[in-house]
Amino acid sequence: MASSSSPQRLLHLLSLILLLFAFCSIAESSQFCDAGIGYGESTCGVSSSSSTKLLIKGGTVVNAHEMEVADVYVEDGIIVAVRPNIKVGDDVTVLDATGKYVMPGGIDPHTHLAFEFMDSETIDDFFSGQAAALAGGTTMHIDFVIPVNGSLLSGLEAYEKKSKKSCMDYGFHMAITKWDEVVSKEMEIIVNEKGINSFKFFMAYKGSLMINDELLLQGFKKCKSLGALAMVHAENGDAAYEGQRRMIELGITGPEGHALSRPPVVEGEATARAIKLASFMNTPLYVVHVMSIDAMEEISKARKSGQKVIGEPVVSGLVLNDSGLWDPDFITAAKYVMSPPIRAAGHGKALQAALSMGALQLVGTDHCSFNSTQKALGIDDFQKIPNGVNGIEERMHLVWDTMVESGQISVTDYVRVTSTECARIFNIYPRKGAIRAGSDADIIILNPNSSFEISAKSHHSRSDTNVFEGWRGKGKVEVTISGGRVVWLNDELKVFPGSGKYVEMRPFSYLFNGIGKADERYLSSLKAPVKRFRATT
Repeated sequence: MASSSSPQRLLHLLSLILLLFAFCSIAESSQFCDAGIGYGESTCGVSSSSSTKLLIKGGTVVNAHEMEVADVYVEDGIIVAVRPNIKVGDDVTVLDATGKYVMPGGIDPHTHLAFEFMDSETIDDFFSGQAAALAGGTTMHIDFVIPVNGSLLSGLEAYEKKSKKSCMDYGFHMAITKWDEVVSKEMEIIVNEKGINSFKFFMAYKGSLMINDELLLQGFKKCKSLGALAMVHAENGDAAYEGQRRMIELGITGPEGHALSRPPVVEGEATARAIKLASFMNTPLYVVHVMSIDAMEEISKARKSGQKVIGEPVVSGLVLNDSGLWDPDFITAAKYVMSPPIRAAGHGKALQAALSMGALQLVGTDHCSFNSTQKALGIDDFQKIPNGVNGIEERMHLVWDTMVESGQISVTDYVRVTSTECARIFNIYPRKGAIRAGSDADIIILNPNSSFEISAKSHHSRSDTNVFEGWRGKGKVEVTISGGRVVWLNDELKVFPGSGKYVEMRPFSYLFNGIGKADERYLSSLKAPVKRFRATT
């Protein structure tokens, strides 16, 4: 009897195991959704149902240098055709874009997701931050990898783990925090094998990330040899440190002390110094988060002289002023703390004008979001307030409302400063930053007649505050398509972790064109060494 029932018992046991496994899977999926990690049905164990074939009909297709009324046909994540009156079969999902703009998805060149900084880690990781980006029309971002104990490869390994939960395409910049032969060799590996073509040097944050001029020169020299773009956070770290001490001595410990400790001159001096050192090395330079007239004027002057310098304002610096830092409520004031600081009224308008005239080239966010609890670490000392604001979700709307609606830039310029120029600088154009056959199907549909409102209650960041709280404007991204999938439609976000892809970026972008010839001209102009006769006695 035992032997005859043994197969039945085995079958019963196997059924129980399978049932338990299924229950655990469902529970895990439910826990995942309950934790607020996902958006939309696809995060709860249901894969995306988006068609691999899409037709966007009747919209005005906008690229950086032209616009036309045309249809856009997408298949398997790639744009196949852009022309009027495309005919398709029944198996194609059709989106009507009549009266709306069809544009390349935004590319944010400056973000910090899952960033460990000032005894905290940013509240947005590679899922929540990217989900927010997609809801706002940004379909790719470039994040900054911070070395681990100075090691670039260890830092990259850590960020590769962090980015496994990504839900849209992303790339990396690499920070340099020390200098030796190991770092120099690692830079070669990073560029030639890992698909990173830019390195950031912090001239601020004394005692942690800040580097000196000697390291800056060595780094610039190495970047040039590798065809990698040198980037700087341009603030005089020694001056900022002295400014902090001065504020504390004066008894100014609140958030306003942060801005007072590092005025525009601190940013302007470092920008000028970095530009001159880059000129000395004859290598292109990218200045991140340009926040002041002082820094902008240094960049404009260098560009007029023919130097290859890129200036990146961020949306908070373009549209806000520093009045919030003086708010009597600490939480409200602290949410505006970032470096360089948001400046007094007048600087933002000047940056807008510089962007419209081409003195500044593209708009980032420096999205580095901390919640109110994290910001409260510095309630008695502004030096301990984690630096950073949001912007990854709001950038596309705010640039449209502030720059296009006001007539300061055209619709084609909008595409250039939010997407195409970033793709060109970091050498991923026309795969990204264009609506053309063969490009990735990262597309947005923007309704210029629709309105938007920004609030921490409705945004997709995990932060409980928003520096653009209450902003109402015109021009809304109604549809976001990422890699050929409709991920934002009817104010609903459908994304799931792990669906994003890492985008490798090759060295020697257009900014390096002519560098070799300029070096040849320099060498031929030296008229040296001079052969001299040694006097005899």
